[in-house]
Amino acid sequence: MRTQIIAHRGSKGTRPENTLVAFRAAIADGADGIETDVHLSRDGHLIIMHDERVDRTTDGEGLIQDLTLAQLKRLDAGSYFDPAYTNTRVPTLDDVVQLLVAQHFTGIFNLELKTNKIHYEGIEDLVADYFDQHSVPFKLVYSSFYAKSVERLHRLQPEVETDSLFSARRRIARRLHAQHVVLGYHPAMRWVRLNWLWLPKIQLRPWTVNKPRDMRFCFRHRFAGIITDYPGLAYQIRQNYRGEH
Repeated sequence: MRTQIIAHRGSKGTRPENTLVAFRAAIADGADGIETDVHLSRDGHLIIMHDERVDRTTDGEGLIQDLTLAQLKRLDAGSYFDPAYTNTRVPTLDDVVQLLVAQHFTGIFNLELKTNKIHYEGIEDLVADYFDQHSVPFKLVYSSFYAKSVERLHRLQPEVETDSLFSARRRIARRLHAQHVVLGYHPAMRWVRLNWLWLPKIQLRPWTVNKPRDMRFCFRHRFAGIITDYPGLAYQIRQNYRGEH
């Protein structure tokens, strides 16, 4: 089984994260999958960004939930990373999906609902409705640190894979797996390293796997996937690793 390379927020290590330019770069680098994060704007639009606030990755301030789509679209989401990406815009979920469709992307699209800090009312229904209304060529995977979002999405779309995110404790993830709500785990790489002698024999896609030695560890153990800021580097290491074995 080939360990799949999933680009964390696009090619986050080489482009401004969670932007169309980052997703294009990830596909060009050979990523098997794209991981990204979704929030809800004040006027009910599905917004792609990691943080609950826009401050870190744009020239704006405030919570996404307090800003309209028009306000979010005026923000510069690229110059914080490098002046070469000035005027890069904040994408919506539809912007990203349309890009992937145009790129004929058929890999994994891992959408994380960022509901563990702000429980956006109705976001699970909006996400499920969106994909019910849009036929996509890629494999959709939902994940979240917030168990209620995972459970809600599983009820709404039982045919879509759901996975549990965690950083240190897997008690809730274990329960969701036992209840057949989630198929696998997306644990922190640090947790994997600490527990490698007794890793559960289920589908694992650790995050964020950026060190070459951690990439090789995951390839050697044939994990289902790795979530990495550097999909291009991971692709090269996987090619070399396969050539050696």
